[in-house]
Amino acid sequence: MKHKRQKSKPVARKSRRSKKERERLVSPRTADKFFAMSERAQDRWTRVTSAISKMRAEGVSLPQASREFGLDPRTVVRLGKPALKKRANGRYSAKPTDNLLRVLVMPTSEGLREVAVRDSRQASLLGRYWAAVQRYLETGDAAALRKIRRKTITDSEGKRVRLIKDLAELDRQGSAGVLSFESLYAKVA
Repeated sequence: MKHKRQKSKPVARKSRRSKKERERLVSPRTADKFFAMSERAQDRWTRVTSAISKMRAEGVSLPQASREFGLDPRTVVRLGKPALKKRANGRYSAKPTDNLLRVLVMPTSEGLREVAVRDSRQASLLGRYWAAVQRYLETGDAAALRKIRRKTITDSEGKRVRLIKDLAELDRQGSAGVLSFESLYAKVA
């Protein structure tokens, strides 16, 4: 009687990731780390933070927000995990605030400047400020600018950056074309 040879089960091996693959899985914590990332990684990070912001602001689902920004939902979860919470039904929702790094553009007296912020509330304040500036430049209505009470935002290093509230300065920069609004987020080189 012949005995059948039993096949041995394959041994599960730990996959070893290359240094490049390990680095791409890390969320940037400072502006220097963000700018040290490749263009592609910077773009992906910006889309992750945008997807989480959309989930928070408009209440859309993770798959819907990630699809809109061209990302896999698993990528958003992996990179944006501190800003997400898993509900009882297994779905993810955005926490009310987060500390993810965002590199945003803001007007200063010298022109546009990239500012890294680590607080979603600071990013929202800057977004409201940009909307108020655009409204003023398009219609001349400065009421929205007056509603913004804070005169500074705090960057990722804890430094305060002054918001321009001087209407003459905004008019000067607007007529020079410095304040053409394309995106609040910094340009990826």
